[in-house]
Amino acid sequence: MSKRLFCIVMFLVVLGCETKKESTALEVETENSIAVIMNRVENNILPISKEGEMEEAPQTIASRMTKYNVVGLGIAVFDNNEIVWDKGYGLRNKNPNESVDSNTLFQAASISKPVASVVAFKLVEEKKLDLDENVNRKLVRWQIPDNQFTVREKVTLGRIMSHTAGLSTAGFDGYKKGTDLPTLDQILEGGSLSNSEPVRVIEEPGQSENYSGGGMTILQMLLEDVSEKDFAELANNLIFQPTGMHQSSFDYPLPEKLDSLTANGFSKNEEVIEGGYHVYPEKAAAGLWTTPSDLARFMLSVGRSYRGEKNGLINQATAQKMLTRVPGAGGMGFGIQGEGKSFRFRYSGRNAGFTCYAVSFADTGRGIVLMTNSDTSFPFLHELTKTISREFQWPEMWLW
Repeated sequence: MSKRLFCIVMFLVVLGCETKKESTALEVETENSIAVIMNRVENNILPISKEGEMEEAPQTIASRMTKYNVVGLGIAVFDNNEIVWDKGYGLRNKNPNESVDSNTLFQAASISKPVASVVAFKLVEEKKLDLDENVNRKLVRWQIPDNQFTVREKVTLGRIMSHTAGLSTAGFDGYKKGTDLPTLDQILEGGSLSNSEPVRVIEEPGQSENYSGGGMTILQMLLEDVSEKDFAELANNLIFQPTGMHQSSFDYPLPEKLDSLTANGFSKNEEVIEGGYHVYPEKAAAGLWTTPSDLARFMLSVGRSYRGEKNGLINQATAQKMLTRVPGAGGMGFGIQGEGKSFRFRYSGRNAGFTCYAVSFADTGRGIVLMTNSDTSFPFLHELTKTISREFQWPEMWLW
C-alpha cells in the first residue's frame, strides 16, 4: 500500500469513528432529554378542577392515581415518528401484586372502533366494499330491518363509521367470563342471550351524529360476511401483523401467551371486576386487547398514511378521507379536533374496569396513548394529557 493510500484509509477510519461518536453522543443526549421530560411529567401534574381550572400546586402521577382510584396505568408517547416513552405505573393485579409494565395488555374498549374502521377501509381499497352502498346488499346472516326512517336514506358503511347512520345502542356492558355468549345476529336482533337492546334505525340516516356501538357491530358482521373470515383473523392479517402489533388481539379466549399478560379491571371502589374482566363479543365496538405501545404503532401508521410517508397501513387518499370531517360529526373511524399544526385524530374508550385514550397530531408523528385498568380514570387522563403536551412543548391539547 502506498503512503498516500494509507493516509487516505486512516483518514476515513478516523472520520468514521468521529461520526459514530457524534451519533452516539446525540442518541445519549436525546435519551437524557426524554428522561428529563418524563421526570417532569411524573412530578408536575397540575390538577384540573371540575370547572376546568388548572391549579398551581404540581402533584405526582402516583398521587393523582390515588386521588382517582386508578390502580394501573400504561403510557406510550411518540414523537418524530418514534415511540420515545413506554412505561407502566401501579398494578395490573392486586392479588398477587403484579406491576404494570410495557408488556401489560389492557382492554382498549371503544378504541376498537378506529381499528375496525381501518379494516373496513382496507376492504374498500380492495373494492370489496363501498362507503356509500346500502350495507344490507352485502350483509348475509342478518338484515337491518327497514322502517319509516329508511324510506329515503339507507344505512351505509361511511355513515356507520361516522356515527351518522341513525342507529341505536350506544354501547355494551359485556358478559361475565364463563357465561354463554350470544352470536352476532342474536346481539343485533336482541336474542335471549343478549343483554343489550336490538339494534335498529331510530332516525333518518345521514341527518345527525348519534354514537352507536350497535352500528360497529353491524360493521363487524359486514366485514365477516364480505371476507368470509372471522373478524379477529381479519384484523390480525390486515392490521396487527403489518404494523408489528404482536401483543394485540380481538380473539376470545386470548392466545395463552397474551392471556398471561392481561390486567384485571377495577371498579370505582378499586374492586376487581368479577373474573378479572368482562368479555365483549361485540369485538369491533369494544373487544380489543392491546398494549399502549402497540396502539401507538397503530396511530403512527395511520399518521404516516395521512402524510403519504412509507410504512402506512392504508393509501394517503384513504387516510385523508378518514380524517375529513363529516358534516355534523367527526371523521370516519376517528374523532378529529383542532386546525393547522393542532389538527389531531383521537379516540377514547371505557369498558367495565378499563379507561383509555389515544391521540395523534396528523401532520407530525407525535401523540399519546394512555391506558388504565380502572373505570374512573377520565379526569386523571385529562390532566395527564395536558401535562404531557405541555412538557413536550406540543400545541396545547385537551382530552375533549
